[in-house]
Amino acid sequence: MMRLYNTLTQRVAPFVALNNDIVQMYVCGPTVYDRPHVGNARSIIVFDILYRVLTYLYPRVIYVRNITDVDDKINTRAAERGISIKSLTMEIEGIFQEDLARLGALPPTFEPHATDHMLEIICIIIDLITLEYAYVKEGHVLFRVRKDPHYGDLSHRNIDNMITGSRVESASYKEDPLDFVLWKPSSVDMPGWDSPWGRGRPGWHIECSAMCRKYFRHTFDIHGGGQDLIFPHHENEIAQSRAINEERFIAHTWVHNGIVLMDGQKMSKSSGNVLPLATALEAFDSEVIRYFFLSTHYRKSLNWTQKGLEQAKHCLARLYGALREFIPPMEETYHFTRSNVVAVLYDDLNTPQALRLLQEKASAIYKETDVRKKAALQEELQRDAYVMGLLEKNVQNWEHGSGFKDLPEEEIDRLIEEREAARAARDFARSDAFRDALLQQGIALEDTAEGTRWHRV
Repeated sequence: MMRLYNTLTQRVAPFVALNNDIVQMYVCGPTVYDRPHVGNARSIIVFDILYRVLTYLYPRVIYVRNITDVDDKINTRAAERGISIKSLTMEIEGIFQEDLARLGALPPTFEPHATDHMLEIICIIIDLITLEYAYVKEGHVLFRVRKDPHYGDLSHRNIDNMITGSRVESASYKEDPLDFVLWKPSSVDMPGWDSPWGRGRPGWHIECSAMCRKYFRHTFDIHGGGQDLIFPHHENEIAQSRAINEERFIAHTWVHNGIVLMDGQKMSKSSGNVLPLATALEAFDSEVIRYFFLSTHYRKSLNWTQKGLEQAKHCLARLYGALREFIPPMEETYHFTRSNVVAVLYDDLNTPQALRLLQEKASAIYKETDVRKKAALQEELQRDAYVMGLLEKNVQNWEHGSGFKDLPEEEIDRLIEEREAARAARDFARSDAFRDALLQQGIALEDTAEGTRWHRV
């Protein structure tokens, strides 16, 4: 049975789907106003791993990840660039999809756009007004936060202690500063849709509620996103959905990934340290970035450093080196449940431990002398790596593409012989020098009872 940390309960607990045959998961996707950055990439990879793991447990997984293509940030950016809103959103979404493909992220089952769900959004707002959870003032429709007795349960905040102005906008049309916008009027130069309250556009939070309702009806299994979305976005989403569904929470389990830091500092445009994902992909192979993300537990903050990425690159190279001369089976997709790697992933996606198990498997491969046993271990390694989205490339192509250039094997053997001669002469300084020189060329040595073995790292 799988265990997941639930932000609602603040503890790790067994995950049990509402339906034994289907798992339903909704994850907040990008707002397409700017190129995706490495923080966006972490969320994508975390929920890609969760999606893969769930497919081993359940016959069907419905994974919905939305595209927010109506937002004031989009309007502002389009105006700054002097292009149409549609041109901007199509351009950024195209970059997003291209970067995700390079990261090896599996496509979701559905990828709905907010602009395609205006009818659902307007219908929910009408229901909220009818139930007096929402009110109309100065062309705006707002949600009455204090009418919800459970507001703050997700973020574990006391409503009386919430600070107005912290991602909460004060305005003359609000009954209470904590009330949030469901609908706002649009000027002629802004996107707008006809509604009972005039031409306008939706607030951010109501979009996700509408798309969740469209695909999952009233309640579903997992809602995911970054930790920065817990408040106010997910808190507000729960409140407005609860008001019309009579369900305390629209999702039973809320999963949130930690943020990405840049050399220990939070990424922000004001600091100028936001790293576009495309820039990272130019510097490092996509699987290196994936390995780097997975080396830290998804709930912890991850510090993006050159040293950490270089270490991930060498660790991944060691795994690829263990697959040299391996001929993969004809099937491209693996279906299995009996795996110690999958077992640790069942424990709240313990990816650091899963990577350690892959490295242990690689060590066994390097030590194995029986050809048939070695091939079986190599198949297990590649199969186990699949659920992590790793080792999906040709070994030689990956090594050359990642900067690991082959030394001729004859030269490697010659240097090892010279090292053995130095060891026999008890010239350990010279022996160590040969070991270090080979390591600088990406060749690691292992001294065994049968002799010295080498592998690429």
